[in-house]
Amino acid sequence: MTTVSRLPIALALVACLLPTGLAADQDEGPYDLIIRGGRVVDGTGNPWRFADVAIRGDRVAVVGRIPDDTPSARTIDATGLVVAPGFIDIHSHSDRVLFESGAAESKIRQGVTTDILGEHTSGGPNVEPVEETIAGEPVRIASMGDYLSAVERSGIAINVASYAGLGNIWGGVMGASFDRPTESQFQAMEELLDRAMADGALGLSTMIMHPQSLGVTVDDLARLCGVVARHGGIYSSHIRTEGEGVMEAIAEAIAVGELAGVPVEIIHLKIADQSLWGRMDEIVATIDAARARGVDVQANVYPYTRGNNDLVSIIPPWAHEGGRDALLSRLADPEARERMKVDILAGLPGWYNHYLAVGGDWSRMLISAKLTPEHKRFEGKTMDVVLAGLAAGQDPSPDPLDLMFDFLRAEGGSIGTIYAHHTEEDMNLALVQPWCSIGSDGSALAIDGPLRRGHPHPRNFGTFPRVLGHYVRERQLLGLEEAIRKMTSQNAAKAGLLDRGLLRPGAFADVTVFDPETVIDRSTYLEPFQYSEGITHVVVNGTLVLDDGRSTGARPGRALRRER
Repeated sequence: MTTVSRLPIALALVACLLPTGLAADQDEGPYDLIIRGGRVVDGTGNPWRFADVAIRGDRVAVVGRIPDDTPSARTIDATGLVVAPGFIDIHSHSDRVLFESGAAESKIRQGVTTDILGEHTSGGPNVEPVEETIAGEPVRIASMGDYLSAVERSGIAINVASYAGLGNIWGGVMGASFDRPTESQFQAMEELLDRAMADGALGLSTMIMHPQSLGVTVDDLARLCGVVARHGGIYSSHIRTEGEGVMEAIAEAIAVGELAGVPVEIIHLKIADQSLWGRMDEIVATIDAARARGVDVQANVYPYTRGNNDLVSIIPPWAHEGGRDALLSRLADPEARERMKVDILAGLPGWYNHYLAVGGDWSRMLISAKLTPEHKRFEGKTMDVVLAGLAAGQDPSPDPLDLMFDFLRAEGGSIGTIYAHHTEEDMNLALVQPWCSIGSDGSALAIDGPLRRGHPHPRNFGTFPRVLGHYVRERQLLGLEEAIRKMTSQNAAKAGLLDRGLLRPGAFADVTVFDPETVIDRSTYLEPFQYSEGITHVVVNGTLVLDDGRSTGARPGRALRRER
């Protein structure tokens, strides 16, 4: 297990002041790998420069001019290419799929070398231990430490780090109940979170729009984040609503950080309700004002205008209490259905209603789930097509909401759905803010094998190359150096992974090499199973996992723990 450490300030300053090539004069090889002649973008945001990069073991040994006759086990000619730190995905959902395949194909082909996991639900802690299979053997996972050890032992191509999820902490103590916790229950949550932080969790991550979390207050979160503060961690929040009420939800996340004295990371910042489109400047002003008064609040975005959730998110929160079986019973109950219809069409205070967010337009909901044989024909179709198909032959045509209720019941109460709910202009304004970095909100999937599943969002395959190809090269919305900073050192600093995210001697050798003229995403909403192009080489902890665009099969990834 790797422990994430911070370089002493004095050492870091000395490293920054070393003249170009000094490290090469003092360290003459031999090396395991030299990447020669590329444009080095070191992750700091500084301008690129021509330099060679030498790697020995799992560390960068030299960034500078290296004599041609220097011995090395392998040399890569990076002429015409960019050499950057490996990309750090600050918002990923690969928690479980890495046990199925540690190859992380869709991640390494984007240049990702570290995945940050655990949004709201994390691999640990688990009050009721879960089992995973590693090398054919069952492994019991109860704590965050168990999870990190297990995922590393399973063999992974990329590094992983994780938040502790509020779903594990709150749900672990409260079960499926929506009741307020007693004092003893709250203390049990604090103890559970404290153990997770001691095991190396980065902080606490929440999805406050989750039905059970709607009753969680700012004071509750600040109290839990007091535990996080003692361990030097971060509060990462999928805010209470991204639609109507988004301004208040942003203020709430800021208030938690201000009360608890912890950094705040707002997950995939957006305005996901057409009635509020065009008001991102107000959110930017709110965050800037908080930072001006000393609150460390930042955010991330993915470079798409559609978000992935579940069709069941249209169902009002009260119908979810008691868990999946209780929900399915309500979906079959005529009285409950009529109550749900009223709430869906009119909304409820404090609830992010996905139906109203897209203006009640079924064509802006794309089914992304793997469906049962009965409904397999609807995979990759929009809900207007689904509803028309379900209504075919019925006269009179049923209420679309009744058809949706039946569809959900038949699919077990969960259907992955992509919602077209925010705008390019708002997303672009967020993207260019200096405190806004890049995260995919995706998972480590593949174009074949068991991880080719459902009809996923293209961000699973294309997030980072899309930024480099579309927003840097084609639209010039971002400069190359700034884009790479948002993918590397900024995410490392937020998460406390301060020995990663920069190309400098002594740093871990996580490196991505790409062609700035060809790098681009290929995955689309209709044809998602396509790898990106232009990422040529990826190095994780000194080992090539992508070599000239081909996966090597190596599994050098590690589980990273935040050190207090």
